[in-house]
Amino acid sequence: MLYTEQIEETIAFYTTHLGFTCGEKNDDWNWAAIHRDEVEFMLAKPNAHISFTKPQFTGSFYIKVDDVDALWHQLKDKVTLCYPIENFEWNMREFAIYDNNGYVIQIGEELS
Repeated sequence: MLYTEQIEETIAFYTTHLGFTCGEKNDDWNWAAIHRDEVEFMLAKPNAHISFTKPQFTGSFYIKVDDVDALWHQLKDKVTLCYPIENFEWNMREFAIYDNNGYVIQIGEELS
């Protein structure tokens, strides 16, 4: 679940830049579900029981893909980068971006 005050903008970010589809949306509950392949995120405006001043998460969301270089070239000039594409000693080629809320999305592919 990703908490955000900007559900519409978040849906637009993920569908436009990352190819997600909005599968469900409920304006009364301020909630939506987006998905692509095996990845699904639920989006929600925080309710009165949750202390919320801004989106925050102390980790990142990691998405494994089959062609990380193609996604890198598609996204690098359209989104805010956290770090550029590179090969890491843990046998992954990856890069990271920030979504419209500031959440970190790492995108990687295993090196052969």
